[in-house]
Amino acid sequence: MAYTKKIIENQKMLLYKYKALIEQAYNLRQTDSALSDISEYKAIKLLYKINKLKYLTRDLTSLQKN
Repeated sequence: MAYTKKIIENQKMLLYKYKALIEQAYNLRQTDSALSDISEYKAIKLLYKINKLKYLTRDLTSLQKN
């Protein structure tokens, strides 16, 4: 159970960072497109990690119910 809590906390932290990077990319879009693209790329990488964690928590919750 502690393992799932750790995964969920990590997921929340990554989601917070993802939102910050997306906002930064949006704000930089008009002034510096290169930095905007870099921020967006980092956000996409974080989203990939978030989705992997969602998959892990889905499997763990389904195992706990059985």
